[in-house]
Amino acid sequence: MSSPAVTTADSNAAPRPSFWQRRVVAPIVKQLTQGVTPDRISFTLGIGTVCSLFPFLGFTWLLNLVVGVPLRLNQPIMQTFNQLLTPIHLPLILIYVRGGELIWGAQAEPFSVVEMVQNFADLSLGEFIHKFGWAGAHAFTAWLLTAPLLFAMVYYPLRPVIRRLARRTTGELQP
Repeated sequence: MSSPAVTTADSNAAPRPSFWQRRVVAPIVKQLTQGVTPDRISFTLGIGTVCSLFPFLGFTWLLNLVVGVPLRLNQPIMQTFNQLLTPIHLPLILIYVRGGELIWGAQAEPFSVVEMVQNFADLSLGEFIHKFGWAGAHAFTAWLLTAPLLFAMVYYPLRPVIRRLARRTTGELQP
């Protein structure tokens, strides 16, 4: 008499992923593929543009992270776009300062991004805020008021373009 074959539930299941796979590879793959539909990519680029043009040096990467993570936006796309917008970001700081002065009805003060960066390195935090605090308030106000327009200027034109690219590369339209 032969003994019945012993089977376990685990014999048919896939092997459990290794620690490396679960803790390193899977999170990286998830981050790279998160939000890669055409509409989500367009949304990511719109939000990323707004965050990347925040008029305070050194905070754009953090703003992209703080806004992008809860919205489940693709961080590699956002951070790459943040770096690509740096040449536009610097001159826009001056434009935002001047725009904020107009909004606030303030007299235009001498302002230079180069001088601001140099003073940030040379002055104490209190002295820096005393010297550039109003410029920051003006720039923030202008950025805040232009953010929805900036988002719309990026998101709406890019959405059909990225949809077409997706159709061309995959042969079908993803939602």
